[in-house]
Amino acid sequence: MTQGINQSRRNLFSRRKTNVLRPPWVKQDIEFTDICTRCDKCIQVCETHIIKRGDGGFPEVDFSIDECTFCQKCSDICPEPVFDKAQDTPWQVKANIKDNCLTHNGIWCQSCKDACDPRAITFTMAVGQVPKPQIDINSCTGCGACVSPCPNDAIGMAAN
Repeated sequence: MTQGINQSRRNLFSRRKTNVLRPPWVKQDIEFTDICTRCDKCIQVCETHIIKRGDGGFPEVDFSIDECTFCQKCSDICPEPVFDKAQDTPWQVKANIKDNCLTHNGIWCQSCKDACDPRAITFTMAVGQVPKPQIDINSCTGCGACVSPCPNDAIGMAAN
C-alpha cells in the first residue's frame, strides 16, 4: 500500500510534457512555467492577438484566431529570460492535415493553400478525385495562417 502512495505522489509532482504552444522564440531548454511571471505583456503587444491567457494564466498561442507574423514584439517586451531570438526557427511546430479534411470526403476546398504565403501547401491532382493537400515540411514556417481559414478545423500544428 505504501508503494502505491509513493508512486501517486511522484506522479503528482512530476513534470508532464504539454501540447500547449507557447509564443515564438521561447527557449527550448527551460521550464516555461517556472520563469514566466504571467505579466500579460506579450498578450497585450501581439499584433494578431493570437497569444492569449491559457491554463494557469500562462500565455499560449491560438491559431484559430489568426496567424503569427513573427514580429518579435512578444520577445522584445518580455522582462523575463524566456526568449531566445538567436534560435534558427521561432518554434518546432509545422502544419499537418487531419483526417477530417473536406477533400477526404470528396469536397473541393483549398482554403489552407490560399492562406499559405510560403506556399508550403500544394494540392495533388488525381483522376476522378478532388485534389488532396500536401504540406512541404521544409517550407512550412509554422505561422499557422492555414489554421483559421479551414472550414472543418482540419489543420493542426504539431512538433516536427
